[in-house]
Amino acid sequence: MWIQQAGILLLVLSLSGCAGLLVGGTAVGVSVAHDRRTTGMVVDDQTIELKLYDMLNKRLPPGNQISITSYNGTVLLTGQTVSDTARWQAEDIARNFREPPVRIVHNELIIGPPVPLSVQSSDALLTTKVKTALFQINYISGFDPTRVKVVTHRAVVYLMGLVRRNEANAVADVTSQVGGVQQVVTLFELID
Repeated sequence: MWIQQAGILLLVLSLSGCAGLLVGGTAVGVSVAHDRRTTGMVVDDQTIELKLYDMLNKRLPPGNQISITSYNGTVLLTGQTVSDTARWQAEDIARNFREPPVRIVHNELIIGPPVPLSVQSSDALLTTKVKTALFQINYISGFDPTRVKVVTHRAVVYLMGLVRRNEANAVADVTSQVGGVQQVVTLFELID
């Protein structure tokens, strides 16, 4: 019985992005098995996120709330900055990041105060709802919803991943039908 409960807990945590916290390297190993990126690229993306986060915190003025997501060397910046200057500085720092190299930067930062915890919680719930909804796509042979990176900021859902055109269309369609989603932004790399 406890194994079944642990399995359910792992599923819920992995859908919310917390599996790495719970099971450490095992979560990375499991995700790499389903990922279309190489193991090296998965590690590079994690390195980009950590190093870039550190660089932005050191180089930008205080008061910014920036999230960094890297997928296959494509960086998505979401959150708020204290000024237009800080917004463009963040993008410039990301574009010039070289170790490992960043290929593309999508700057979705807005100028304004940090979002309250209630909005962050709503976004986290929306991300989980979208990830869960993607399991409905069982009509495309070989589609694996864990290959889609879902990032939500202020009810805008950003979708990243290495996908085929029919997968991208299905994911965008299913995501747009999830209650609470205000906008869907597809940042996919098409592999066909």
